Amino acid sequence: MRNRLTFQPRYFLYWLLLFALARTAFLLYHYAQAATLSAGEVVGTFFYGLRLDGSAAAYLSIGPFALLLLGSLWPRLPVARLTGFYSAVMGVVVALLTVVDLELYRAWGFRLDATPLQYLSSPGEMAASAGSSPLLLLAALFLGLLGLGWALYRRLLAPVPPLPPAFPRWRAALASLLYAVLLLVPLRGGVQQIPVNQSDVYFSARRPFANHAAINAPWNVAQSLPLRELRQNPYQYLPDSEAQQTVAALYKESAPDSARRLSTVKRPNVLFIILESFTAKLVGHLGGQPGVTPTLDSLARTSLSFQHIYASGDRSQKGIVSLLSGYPNQPTTSIIKFPRKTQQLPNLARSLRTAGYQTAFYYGGELAFANMKSYLLGGGYQRLVERQDFARREQNSKWGAHDHVLLQRVQQELARQPQPFFATVFTLSSHEPFEIPGLPRFQNQNEPEFFRNSVAYTDHALGQFLQQARRQPWWAHTLVVLVADHGHPLPGYSPVYAPEKFTIPLLISGGALAPALAGRSIDTYGSQTDVAATLLGGLGQPTTGYAWSRNLLAPPPAAAPGGFAFYCFTDGFGLVTPRGATVVDNVSRQGIYPDSLSQRGPQLRQGQAYQQASFADYMRR
Repeated sequence: MRNRLTFQPRYFLYWLLLFALARTAFLLYHYAQAATLSAGEVVGTFFYGLRLDGSAAAYLSIGPFALLLLGSLWPRLPVARLTGFYSAVMGVVVALLTVVDLELYRAWGFRLDATPLQYLSSPGEMAASAGSSPLLLLAALFLGLLGLGWALYRRLLAPVPPLPPAFPRWRAALASLLYAVLLLVPLRGGVQQIPVNQSDVYFSARRPFANHAAINAPWNVAQSLPLRELRQNPYQYLPDSEAQQTVAALYKESAPDSARRLSTVKRPNVLFIILESFTAKLVGHLGGQPGVTPTLDSLARTSLSFQHIYASGDRSQKGIVSLLSGYPNQPTTSIIKFPRKTQQLPNLARSLRTAGYQTAFYYGGELAFANMKSYLLGGGYQRLVERQDFARREQNSKWGAHDHVLLQRVQQELARQPQPFFATVFTLSSHEPFEIPGLPRFQNQNEPEFFRNSVAYTDHALGQFLQQARRQPWWAHTLVVLVADHGHPLPGYSPVYAPEKFTIPLLISGGALAPALAGRSIDTYGSQTDVAATLLGGLGQPTTGYAWSRNLLAPPPAAAPGGFAFYCFTDGFGLVTPRGATVVDNVSRQGIYPDSLSQRGPQLRQGQAYQQASFADYMRR
């Protein structure tokens, strides 16, 4: 039975049903791809897509919910007419976005976002792009969606029931306010810590189309508006040809066939452990504070260690892309925010999966964070383990499962994992707020000590894990890569641009490590982006596509005799070599680090060229 107090939930339901119709249209329009999905995957596009649908419906419901609240207090307000007009306008917008998305996905392979807005200033190019589209079919679909939306509105919502004469206005207003407050839950996609994003609807490791079909196109457009790509490269320091030549020289191998193999095993397992915030400032064998990371320091004596490795950015999502795709960071954004760009990147998981490896990613937190889930699934990971896969009692950290719990889970699963495997583990306990289980090693109650304790805890958990791993049958055929996702200002509160803030450890260990490399220390300067080519090259696998990654076991290029590392911070960059550091603010275009090399030096031009060329590459994707 219709009444005024049920209008708001019915209005929310109206948009959910309309989005279900839009998804049905998407699947039918792309029937050739939809036909490759199983029945469960088709259902999954609706089930998993419901979170974005609910978020979009909540945003669209804010206006009418506010009108109902005001109409309860001022009965003369024409709530029915205003709600009907608003719904009609929004219905046209949603239908238009849905239809445009149908054809653009066919041409571009990604769901509609803010990208087409760049063509508004070039209507001729827009018309040319649409020249081959089935305009009559699209027009018919547009009118059909409008007709179905109108019929659904009439059936479900019209007319807006008036308040019962004897019903107090304050009660009606209170009910309307309660409904409006409840919108916060679907608006942010639930009650979880991280608001909903594209990653939350990615559910298939085999079918990218299934993940794409689960996306809500209007939500995707609205979400991408603040992230619109620039049309011109703001980091234009040099002529493009000079910038490209300068960067090419930095990646020109001096002796391409001289790199060492990492393992005597033809296809060893690879256990790739990414350590949250592990700055070299706390790693003893890198000259950091002694006694904090005894596990890493002990490993360095029997493993292949790298002395001068720099993170390419300052956030986890940036480090993940640099490590797994060998791709540099961007100063004011991150490529991981754009799934249509990241799906074009190479990925270690995809490369090794092609070589016959089984791939898995383990994390104790939520992979929806910063769009990591869509990046990982698109990159070729077959299995993802995250916070929701742990029992409630195991989620003993603000972020999820503490590192010892995570590593115990990895230990159990690797025993059953078909070989060869590429298993990536991402720790979290050394992330703010630096809470750890058990007694702290360092007793001072201040932020640097909390951070130091969290790093020491993860190092200890890692040591326990490795001690057990050495007794497992798979250990003799396994390489272990240990590297940080980024550095940290602590201890010492390093400035955001300082090179020491970006220094991180990198070690390669394991039972399959070539004996000639055990205990060897590499002095070449390198970046996170170089880990991919170093690993693949050391395994004898092709590195095609990893244009921004170089093998650290090969002689460094003649243009940078001791190697180099490029990193980004907020609208600035740094280039570090054995000669020193060049750190530049992109806004003022001035050196800002006290020990920066001369502004007229060749290293400055190399840094400028790298910033310019890498961002141009990002814009093209």
